[in-house]
Amino acid sequence: MYRQGDVLIVPVAEGAVPCHAVDAPGEGRDARGRLVLALGEVTGHAHAVAEPGRLVREGGPFGPMLMHLPRGGRVVHEEHAAIPLPPGWFRVVRQREYVPGSVRVVAD
Repeated sequence: MYRQGDVLIVPVAEGAVPCHAVDAPGEGRDARGRLVLALGEVTGHAHAVAEPGRLVREGGPFGPMLMHLPRGGRVVHEEHAAIPLPPGWFRVVRQREYVPGSVRVVAD
């Protein structure tokens, strides 16, 4: 299990990835070619991976996001130390917070 700021990255077995998972719409590579796991709404900084891979989502737009890194990679962010990841599949979980009446993804 890996954490970088408000992003949690959990290894999952390939067999646990649902066959109905699809490429995550509106997510994926940015203009610099990085897989963006979370974009800072305030700072513009990103939790990102530059190596080959893909992001998929299971169960609609709010389903969990999964990342596949066939050769491994590094998660980088301008304000955190880089985290090396081995090859494989990972569940990407964004930290959430409670505000009166709802739960929302933490804004960075």
